[in-house]
Order: sequence, then structure tokens, then C-alpha cells
Amino acid sequence: MRFMAIIKANTDSEAGVMPSQQLLSDMGDYNEELVKAGVMIEGAGLLPSSMGARVHFSPGGAIDVVDGPFAETKELVAGFWILEVASKEEAIEWIKRVPNTDDVASQIELRQVVTAEDFGEAFTPELREQEERTRAQAEQNQL
Repeated sequence: MRFMAIIKANTDSEAGVMPSQQLLSDMGDYNEELVKAGVMIEGAGLLPSSMGARVHFSPGGAIDVVDGPFAETKELVAGFWILEVASKEEAIEWIKRVPNTDDVASQIELRQVVTAEDFGEAFTPELREQEERTRAQAEQNQL
């Protein structure tokens, strides 16, 4: 099972405050542990929403682009991990070990990643083949 661990933004991350050297070191050790255990697929931090944008799609085809920053900090994402684990419980156990050296209030949301089987019959063999081609090309692009 794959899970996305979504690190929620806080006032510091939205203000562009970077983590301390100690937290960066602790997080590097934690990420190494995840990789050695074969759990971490990918992970990254994100810059503040002031440097981002939202693209809104409306019925009828209208598209609006809104530049950041965005008001509700608790709804913003500051970083993520993609984890490959056996269960939600295992994902929770890994996330409970995330370092909090800077001792700030934070929240991490866990969401299971959708698989082809979750789409049922609507995910036809042709669509499966297309997804497999796209994933293979994306992996090649990363090399």
C-alpha cells in the first residue's frame, strides 16, 4: 500500500522560516532510515504558498489562476512523503517517529494512494496500458 504523508503548513513555514540545522540533520537521518527500510518512495518540502498559485476549474470550462499567498494556513501543504508500507497502521508508526527538534506545533495527514483496482471496471485494459506507459516514461525522465 502506498500512502502520502502530507505535512501541513504552519505560520513559520508560510513565513518562509527554514528549519534549524539540527532539524535538518535529524530529518536527514529519518529519511535515510525510511529509505534503508524500503519504505520511502519520495519526499520533499515545499516553499511558502506566496510563491505558488491555485488554478480553479469551473463548470463550463472557465479557468481562473490565483497567485499565493493563501489565507488558511491549516489547509496548506508544506511537504510530503510517499511511503510504501503493508498497512495504514505501519504508515502511522513511521510518521509518529518524524523528528520535531524545533518543537513547533505541526500536523501530518496520511492518505492512501489510489490504485488501479480502486477504479473498478471504468479503468479499462486500454486505460491501464496507457497508465503503465506514462509511468514508465516518467521514470525514464527522472534518470
